Amino acid sequence: MKETIRPALVSLAVFTVLCGFVYPLVMDGIAAVVFPHQATGSLIRDRDGHVVGSELIGQPFDNPAYFWSRLTAEANYDASNSTGTNLGPSGFVNDRGQLGPNQTLARSAKDRIDALRAADPTNTQPVPVDLVTSSASGLDPHISPAAAYYQVGRVARLRGQPADAVRKLVDDHLEGRTLGILGEPRVNVLLLNRALDDRFGPSKPNG
Repeated sequence: MKETIRPALVSLAVFTVLCGFVYPLVMDGIAAVVFPHQATGSLIRDRDGHVVGSELIGQPFDNPAYFWSRLTAEANYDASNSTGTNLGPSGFVNDRGQLGPNQTLARSAKDRIDALRAADPTNTQPVPVDLVTSSASGLDPHISPAAAYYQVGRVARLRGQPADAVRKLVDDHLEGRTLGILGEPRVNVLLLNRALDDRFGPSKPNG
């Protein structure tokens, strides 16, 4: 019995130390040296060194002088409760037993479209779909290039800047597919809004 238990306990202790302490510490050390920005959460700081967000987590922007993010399923983009709405385009069954549009999703999209139209009444372009729906995590920090360009006119007008200057900022913040093949081209909203403030100065609340 001792010949069986002793090697098992020794193996458990050795692998607990190796896999539970040594390996994580080594990996953390390598990450801190090779990818120092990513290893600390891809945090973004202002000029005074204060953390203003992360490149990986979406934030709410309701001031129309800034680019707006995607909708979220969490209250105030709560990263501790990451989830999607799980609402699909269909799912509503009427009194005849027929499957129709999901009314909750349709209502949410309509409210968002109304808000976008109210903030920019002269913009008659179709609203990009990612501006009226949330992502699977509900915390997507990116929007599509179409969603960013859709908002250029509003942001430029409220900041009193030429649309071409604001569009150039969007151009400069376009991110391609990961490794050239994964995902879609995108724009990080927080980084773009930080660039807006750096280029034109902070906007006052509510534009």
